[in-house]
Amino acid sequence: MRVEDLDPPRIVPGAETRILDDLRALGIDWDEGPYRQSERTTLYDNALARLERDGRVFRCYCSRAEIARVSGGGAGGGGGGFAHPDEDGPRYPGTCRELTRDRESALKRAGRRAAVRFRQDPETVVFDDGLQGRVVGDAGAVGDFVLKRADGLYAYQLAVVVDDGAMAIDEVVRGADLLGSTARQIALHRALGQEPPRFAHVPLLLDDKGARLGKRHASRSVRALLADHSPTEIVGRLAATLGLCAPDEALAPAALVERFDLARLPRAPTRLDLRTLAEVTSSEIA
Repeated sequence: MRVEDLDPPRIVPGAETRILDDLRALGIDWDEGPYRQSERTTLYDNALARLERDGRVFRCYCSRAEIARVSGGGAGGGGGGFAHPDEDGPRYPGTCRELTRDRESALKRAGRRAAVRFRQDPETVVFDDGLQGRVVGDAGAVGDFVLKRADGLYAYQLAVVVDDGAMAIDEVVRGADLLGSTARQIALHRALGQEPPRFAHVPLLLDDKGARLGKRHASRSVRALLADHSPTEIVGRLAATLGLCAPDEALAPAALVERFDLARLPRAPTRLDLRTLAEVTSSEIA
């Protein structure tokens, strides 16, 4: 169990306890942890130091607005970096990639703070995804991406790669919304001398309008569902969306282990009618 709590302003007090309690209530357990990324920054320090020794990083003093102006995109990305790949902004134009010492000194005197970016050369990364098949990814699609933000916080891309390596993770099953990050993460694994894990990206749960379910929706929480339904009913309904059981089957997570097979999982997103109780999923799981 790994808790990705890198960004303190986004942390909701009590959220970790509620999520872990809800997972236990559903019968989902774990062999190790919970490990909290906020307590693992020494590992990220060491990884960043290695990349710096190898010439794979540089300091970037650009603001988000400056990058947006040059790239012609919105102000969503930039020198500050983000903790989650869903929030990549416009392609980084390489402004600070070959910054002179004099220019860097001038920026520091002006009070500019620097993010640390991975020096990502154009690279095609080919991998076989357990659900999506052969994927040809462009590791440089977003340019030189942020590893450490200008405010000193580590970015998701570095932390998740370092943790996967340190925990000897050899297989990752996650949502298809992260497929676009995989080429970058594989490139980063290789730069750190790590063997990348195997990936399988599962199609997302969507509402009846085709929008991705998530914590931005007013979906019922696990706790609310447990007030009206048994844990096995909830687990069975979620498992049915993956083709792992019949729609009306109630079962515990442990019962899914023997029948789990990537070949049975759908290749297309599943749409749920949120107006019906049986098809409501938790925003905390989605």
